[in-house]
Amino acid sequence: QVQLLESGGGLVQAGGSLKLSCAASGRTFRNYAMGWFRQAPGKERDFVAVIIWNAGTTYYADSVKGRFTISRDTKNTVYLQMNSLQFEDTAVYYCVCGGRPGLWRSRNEYEHWGLGTQVTVSS
Repeated sequence: QVQLLESGGGLVQAGGSLKLSCAASGRTFRNYAMGWFRQAPGKERDFVAVIIWNAGTTYYADSVKGRFTISRDTKNTVYLQMNSLQFEDTAVYYCVCGGRPGLWRSRNEYEHWGLGTQVTVSS
């Protein structure tokens, strides 16, 4: 079993920055990916970014490309640096672990989810 603990959410003005963290614990998962999805009120849970753990390859949603950066350290923690935040980025952000090659953007392919952290961007 893998446990994921997110932190770093909060309230920020449009144009500002936040950095989310997700610490993973439990069984070895280094053959998988870790990433982030988000869900705004009344909307579906959408892909944001993912990093393939061993290779370091990253993928981003078009809506965040150039503004968000996903990274990892050597201690099972993944980060999401969010710059130039917009009102439309307001959502609950969920950390995920798992995935399947070629289907990294599909929420159905991730078996482990964190509880989520709220990000609110004021306009």
